[in-house]
Amino acid sequence: MTLFTAEHRLDGGTGPAAVFVSALFAGGWIWDHPYRTLSDAGWSVLRTRQPVCAVDSRVAGSIEALGDAMLAVCDEAGVGELVVCANSLGGLVAIDLARRFPDRVRGIVVSGAPGLTADPDVGLSMDRRAGVKPSGPEFEARMMAALFHSGRHFSDEQLAETGTLLEQPTSMLSMARSLRATRSYPVRATLDEVRCPSMYLWGRHDRMTPVDAWVDVVEAHPTSEMVLIEDCGHIPMLERGDEYSSHLARFMTQFASVPA
Repeated sequence: MTLFTAEHRLDGGTGPAAVFVSALFAGGWIWDHPYRTLSDAGWSVLRTRQPVCAVDSRVAGSIEALGDAMLAVCDEAGVGELVVCANSLGGLVAIDLARRFPDRVRGIVVSGAPGLTADPDVGLSMDRRAGVKPSGPEFEARMMAALFHSGRHFSDEQLAETGTLLEQPTSMLSMARSLRATRSYPVRATLDEVRCPSMYLWGRHDRMTPVDAWVDVVEAHPTSEMVLIEDCGHIPMLERGDEYSSHLARFMTQFASVPA
């Protein structure tokens, strides 16, 4: 049995499937826009449902184990070659998969990855002893300020779902172990081993994982490109869905064609 569950549409052409990886504490719904866009254009797509902090902490605390869990979902669905699209912690999973499985991972699209900066400010540094919980106006204000350049891009239901998840001690343990894994993961050394086409599609105003530390590193790799989305924070597929999906669709065109 796989650790993650997934939604997929796999009737698109002979090209690789676009596989959308879970983020730390947001479920597969963050991928609504690009998932629909690529599927409507004829590409095969798959996305996992559970956020990373909802799975077993022993897996959440290992970049490699998370990658293996993602591939297990792909295997179960019948996905062979893939382009891995990932945000935040999932970005390290994508990079690691590209290094370990170069014959299967045709490309990666990474946004807001940690690993080159201080621990991400997830907006949750609340004093639990004072009775502050991940719900209500204070929680919402912290979350929106951390994740977005401007505006509120979670629905009431999504915000409530996230708050409920983060109230669980097991979820907080998984989050803590995931963040610890980003500190020890050898990002620069791993990037030197990635050979597939790679697009780093970053919000210019990402407060959680600022892009500056990544620009020179990415531009030093001949198969990689850095694309900055203006007026955008940590989750560009939500805050600037049209622009994110447009860049992603362009990136996918270099691979095998989809049905006419």
